[in-house]
Amino acid sequence: MLNQAFHTRALGFALLASAAVIGQSATAREAGGFAQAEWAQDYASPAAMQVQRSSTPILSPQTVAATEQMIERYRDIVNRGGWKPVSGADRLRVGAKGPAVAALRQRLIVTGDLDPASGGSGVYDSYVAAGVKRFQARHGLSQTGAMSLTTQQAMNVPADVRLHQLEINVVRLRSYAGNLGNRFVITNIPAALVQTVENGQVVTLHAAGVGKIDRQSPIMNTKATQINFNPFWTVPASIVKKDLIPKMQKDPTYLTENKIRIFSGETEISPASVNWNSDEGTRYRYRQDSGADFNSMGIVRINIPNPYGVFMHDTNTKGVFGDDFRFISSGCVRVQNVREYITWLLKDTPGWGREQVEQAIESGKRVDATLSTPVPVYWTYITAWSTPDGLVQFRDDIYKRDGVNVPSTLSAPTPVASAEQVQSFEPGDEEN
Repeated sequence: MLNQAFHTRALGFALLASAAVIGQSATAREAGGFAQAEWAQDYASPAAMQVQRSSTPILSPQTVAATEQMIERYRDIVNRGGWKPVSGADRLRVGAKGPAVAALRQRLIVTGDLDPASGGSGVYDSYVAAGVKRFQARHGLSQTGAMSLTTQQAMNVPADVRLHQLEINVVRLRSYAGNLGNRFVITNIPAALVQTVENGQVVTLHAAGVGKIDRQSPIMNTKATQINFNPFWTVPASIVKKDLIPKMQKDPTYLTENKIRIFSGETEISPASVNWNSDEGTRYRYRQDSGADFNSMGIVRINIPNPYGVFMHDTNTKGVFGDDFRFISSGCVRVQNVREYITWLLKDTPGWGREQVEQAIESGKRVDATLSTPVPVYWTYITAWSTPDGLVQFRDDIYKRDGVNVPSTLSAPTPVASAEQVQSFEPGDEEN
């Protein structure tokens, strides 16, 4: 009965975060038009594969307590010898047989992803597939239930390294254990995830695109103060130099095709009049027209005043939200299902319900909405944590801030869901 209860609990565990968001990527890709795909947040999936999200915010006393308990559990795992590496990922699928499958079973049992009662069978059956899927969910990987090299690499991170990750991150979590506000936003950069929180519960959950390794999103506390609908985008000097000028050297039509205008003072000038093989291009101001299909900020920008010049925004290439690897911006944060996000932000601002939000977007005109009460926004860096239901989560230490040399299990993929049919810049440090 105990083992049966364990198995039932294991399959029904609530999952916080990004795996639930990105797990629908395959379906969205098959539907066609993947470069602009953005999936509804109903988390619908077949019953055998469904993993529910947690309503506990990652920044909360409950998460701190659960993570402290998980540290004790992982100390016990380390004291017992940890787990053995698994191999043969490219050959392990439902129906596969052999010693490698038996080793995989044992690896899943150690971390509670598989019921010990399943035994040491050498067959990759539906129970093993469910265990692999649960493991993938806990590590922010697409939940296929089939082994992959990425999944194998995550499984083979040693137990003592995972323990150190938990010990480091519980300190970070404790620093947010105070009163963060009745309504606030959490961006967890390593998970590429945004949570909105109200009355101690997660209200909405959004996959995010965050800063590249060489253009990192900052760790900071700020507030959301204003929403800009159908914004222009003024290209910052750093991106003009790093991205725009090299693109113009390769393709003289780039600015025109992407509806980016050049200004000298208030006078618009022609791209053909600029010598792109010199530093002349750095002397001008560049502004991209508003437009959901081509503007790099999509339909909306969320202003969060800070010394780094970054902000949150929509995007015209939404397919990236279906990828495991979402470290693709120049420091700003792109938000999936941004309409839901800004509707929540504006909830307490008179005259700004969902209908007014939609009207502002559909107008195609620049409209600004100032929040009557600014909402606290926390950009955090948490790579390991546990939820009160006993589910432990790990993410890649993408910016290498943990100091424990966790091997990277994610790398920038060959674009699939995020394939762009129209080139675009990535908003980064904004100058105005």
